[in-house]
Amino acid sequence: MAERLYDVTVVGGGPGGYVAAIRAAQLGFKVGLVERDKLGGICLNWGCIPSKALLKSAELYSKLKEGAEYGITAKDLSYDFSKIIKRSRDIADRQSKGVEYLMKKNKIEVVSGSAKFTSKNVIEVSKDGKVVDTIKTKHTILATGGRPRTIPGVAIDGKKVISSSEAMTLPEQPKSMIVIGAGAIGVEFAYFYNAFGTKVTIVEMLPTVLPIEDKEITKILDSSFKKSGIEILTNTKVESVTVGKDVTVKVSNKEGTQTLTGEVALMAIGVQGNIENIGLETIGVKTEKGFIKVDEFGKTSVDTVYAIGDVSGPPLLAHVASHEGQVAAEHIAGKAKHGIDRNNIPGCTYCNPQVASVGLTEDAALAAGYKLKIGRFPYRPLGKAMATGETTGTIKLIFDEKYGELLGAHIIGAEATEMIHELVMAKALESTYEEIFHTIHAHPTLSEGIMEAAGEAYGVAINI
Repeated sequence: MAERLYDVTVVGGGPGGYVAAIRAAQLGFKVGLVERDKLGGICLNWGCIPSKALLKSAELYSKLKEGAEYGITAKDLSYDFSKIIKRSRDIADRQSKGVEYLMKKNKIEVVSGSAKFTSKNVIEVSKDGKVVDTIKTKHTILATGGRPRTIPGVAIDGKKVISSSEAMTLPEQPKSMIVIGAGAIGVEFAYFYNAFGTKVTIVEMLPTVLPIEDKEITKILDSSFKKSGIEILTNTKVESVTVGKDVTVKVSNKEGTQTLTGEVALMAIGVQGNIENIGLETIGVKTEKGFIKVDEFGKTSVDTVYAIGDVSGPPLLAHVASHEGQVAAEHIAGKAKHGIDRNNIPGCTYCNPQVASVGLTEDAALAAGYKLKIGRFPYRPLGKAMATGETTGTIKLIFDEKYGELLGAHIIGAEATEMIHELVMAKALESTYEEIFHTIHAHPTLSEGIMEAAGEAYGVAINI
């Protein structure tokens, strides 16, 4: 059994953990990273990256079917579902190998196995139930991630009731799918499977799809999905799930109860933190609602232990985990100038049309007591949108009436997930509508709509 000594030990090699390890190494620490599976975590192997590869295939297939509108005729158009899946898996594998390279480049020792505290400065690493390494560490950054939640009494069997991981590797395309939960994961897979002809039904307990997004935006997505043939049941509760040859889902809403049947059911109701079996109770790390409690720098109730990413609570996003990893490493080094600003985190959903946002929704801003100026600009008048055939979409900007400061930004439409960053930066700099409106935007671009939306809030938009 080996004994290892590190200044910083990172537990978990996902987008939070490997970034934290690299930043700690850059700051001069001797770093070890413990990972029980593939480097890259859920995001690179089973989440963000491979799912976007699948979505690109769906987008391309959908566009080719519309080729006549662009003067292009594609005869005998078909697809190979297994090759679509294989491309996604190949990309995930390349990404994981890329993280392996970064570990070697930054002289970070990777320890294979499962980590567990025996004291706040000692970690045991086990494989197959046997302790294979002991680590003595000055500081620890926990990045153990999360796993899919399920409805009480409903088991995810990986065959009929599946999680997002199985949804990315199904050996055959199902003819029908019930998606339970209409958050980002649910709607992305609903779009993917529907694009290739699977009959998709979404069941959501809350009033809208993408419940955390602005209601005006979600209405547009709802309409677009229904137009594409996706059935959506909101304000609907799942009462039971029965697995046989097919999956039977009994649901209820104000109209009564009904029974849905699909070849598979995708459980997409959220994520819970991996807080078990890592020795948190042994060293006194406090948890709350299934997540590790942390401050703005990621520090837990134990002064040498930090937690980042999904295990430390919402928002459960890969880019948040990565940023938290940087902040935690810098705080350990005494160099962190700012903690995490949870009011300025972009949220992105990569279905078609894409959805992206930052800051307050209209309802949240009103509830906070602000008087608002709201600017809206649809995609349709934009020359770039017309030229590319991407006219479905809207940009909505929310300003504080008193000072003109940007409070929130919401986009639905093509390239929304790329366009949002201008508004994240604007919000970080406390920009006003005037500064956005008077920033010269290239023409023709979709981003011109941001400038126009800012102007529309104050009655000075040009092209509407």
